[in-house]
Amino acid sequence: MRASIVLNDELVNEAFMYSQNISSKRELIEAALREYVNNRKRKNLRDLKGKIDFVDDYDYKNMRSEAQVF
Repeated sequence: MRASIVLNDELVNEAFMYSQNISSKRELIEAALREYVNNRKRKNLRDLKGKIDFVDDYDYKNMRSEAQVF
C-alpha cells in the first residue's frame, strides 16, 4: 500500500539510533509495524492467563523425552 505521511523527525532519528542494519525510512517503518504487531500478539496471549486448565497429571518433561526427533 502506498501512503504519504508526515513523520516526527526527532522520533525517526531516535528510532534510527536503536535500529540495526536499517538504512531507509521505509525499512524503519516496516520494522516498527512488525514489532507493533508482534507485541499485540503477545499481549493477546497474556489475556489467556488463568483461563486454561491443565490436566493434573500433565508431565511435559516426560513428553519431551518420549518425543521423536526427525
